[in-house]
Amino acid sequence: MAFPPKLLHRNEEIVLDLRPHPWFMFEPIVAVLGAVILGAVVIYFFGDDSGAFWTILKSIAGIILLGCLVWAGVRYLKWRTTNFVVTTDRLIYRSGVLSKRGIEIPLERVNTVFFHQGVFERLIGAGDVSIESGGETGMQRFSDIRRPSDVQNEIYHQMEENENRKFDRIDANIERKLAETGPAGGGGQPSIPEQIERLDELRRKGLITDQEFAAKKAELLQRM
Repeated sequence: MAFPPKLLHRNEEIVLDLRPHPWFMFEPIVAVLGAVILGAVVIYFFGDDSGAFWTILKSIAGIILLGCLVWAGVRYLKWRTTNFVVTTDRLIYRSGVLSKRGIEIPLERVNTVFFHQGVFERLIGAGDVSIESGGETGMQRFSDIRRPSDVQNEIYHQMEENENRKFDRIDANIERKLAETGPAGGGGQPSIPEQIERLDELRRKGLITDQEFAAKKAELLQRM
């Protein structure tokens, strides 16, 4: 089941929408195959026996097979309803068939992304991704992720893009505020010291934040 677009924020886009690696289904599939083999052996050797012991033995084999099929079915539903999503704004993990659980981590709060793969996991392209973030979430570990090294790279790429978009929004907001206050005396393009002075005036009036002032001032000073 794909991540519902209706849960996205405005102008937010999905970059990765991953279900767990197929290795997630390995254990129940092996259990079902083992139960089928067990049932086939019991039927082949004892199918014609009608004694109480052999009847109980065949019933046990049938119960084991049924239990393995139920396990595989539940695991498949969990696989279908688990999403590890990277968007242009945040990381989202959702899972659950009847009851749901999930976590969202804004990209600006992500500090470090780790991944781990054993030898066999490298061969099949699976692994674990751990994300260290600020706030209450701390360290979060996600298992059975497809191509974890690619996921790590994509998260860092989106963090960089998100930071660039944030500064673009800051610049647009500052330029709009500067335009609203009118041009500096004498007309024409103000000098960099004049622009910094006007920025400081906007900051003192509360029209831009201290962070916006510092970021724009640093950008202007780099032009000198």
